[in-house]
Amino acid sequence: MKRLLRISFNQAIFSFIPILSWMMLGLILDKNLANVFTLTYPIQFVWATFKSIFAIGANISKEKDKNENAVLSGMTLGIIIGFIVFISIAINIKSYIKFMNMDYSIYKEFAIYSVIQLYIQLVFSFVMEKLYFEGKEKIANKYMLTLNILNFGILIGLSLLIKNKVIIVVVTLMVIFIYTLLITIKQYKKFKFKINLLKNIKYESVSIVRDIFFFITYLFGFSNALEFGKEYIVALNFVALVTDTQWDSLYAIDTVAKIDISKEKFNYKEHRRNAYKLIGILLFTTFLMILFSYRNYELNFAIMLMYLSVEIVDFLVDPLYELKVCYLQLTDKFESKVTSNKLVASGIRVVTSFLKTPFCTAIGQTLSMIEQYAVINIIFYKNFRINKDGTIENIKVRK
Repeated sequence: MKRLLRISFNQAIFSFIPILSWMMLGLILDKNLANVFTLTYPIQFVWATFKSIFAIGANISKEKDKNENAVLSGMTLGIIIGFIVFISIAINIKSYIKFMNMDYSIYKEFAIYSVIQLYIQLVFSFVMEKLYFEGKEKIANKYMLTLNILNFGILIGLSLLIKNKVIIVVVTLMVIFIYTLLITIKQYKKFKFKINLLKNIKYESVSIVRDIFFFITYLFGFSNALEFGKEYIVALNFVALVTDTQWDSLYAIDTVAKIDISKEKFNYKEHRRNAYKLIGILLFTTFLMILFSYRNYELNFAIMLMYLSVEIVDFLVDPLYELKVCYLQLTDKFESKVTSNKLVASGIRVVTSFLKTPFCTAIGQTLSMIEQYAVINIIFYKNFRINKDGTIENIKVRK
């Protein structure tokens, strides 16, 4: 449980400080700036896709294939490809903002800041995943706190002192870039560069499919929903702000499970028990964030509650699905089945994102949640049983 809490704490800090930053910028500079979080939300899934391929997949390959060059090769390739992609988005930010039905003149500086910050955080996440798999969560915590204190302190400090958005953005990005560069260089040692993408993708195919389709879903779904006016923009943004940190923290459950499965130390019941302890903490923090921040938003509570209720139900169901997916994903012959199921579920979310309703993303989330939970449990229990001691037994082999 301590390891899960350490990693989830890192994920929470990584997510919450940017969210707090957007809230503070909305209060200090321009109330509209809080909406940048929703504006660039779909791009977070480009970030997540790259992390899965070049960090998590590479670290699993190191453990399962005994490939000592996999991690640094993955980091190096990810840094290069990530730079090309995120800088391209930043250069074309005007087209992106207009596609999302928002005002370029209001959001341009901080939309660029958000995109470049995501790239810096991507490189930083490569280092974090390497440290997690090496069992160095305490060092990762130290790095995480330092980066986010620097980011928040300089961004908000400058915003209080000056009103020039360009200076605020440039100085903040330069500082966090230099810090990230220093800790990244520190991770490097002599290695043989080798492209190992197929193995990385194999081990993370479910997460990769999920994140690619999430990008498409939220890109078109949010663009669609934002056409319905201010009430829906505010409600969507508010629910995203009070739940996104919790979702990012929840990924710690996957991270710890994948580490233990790849090292053959996985106990389902222990992981499930710890997962629900973490969920209890995360739901409590969600309601605290709602309590302390709702006064700063002109909320339609009925609309907000409809979005929020879907998120809460998904929170509660998630471990019962994700732990089994992690096990199946890293067990030979099942990765294609769970990836296919993720394709179907993600396809449902993409199709529903085009529905002409402000609740298109919530509808898609609900339908895909039901489909995934049902299918994965059928696949799992047809092939495995969970013993009383929490170990997993292949029932077909046993027969």
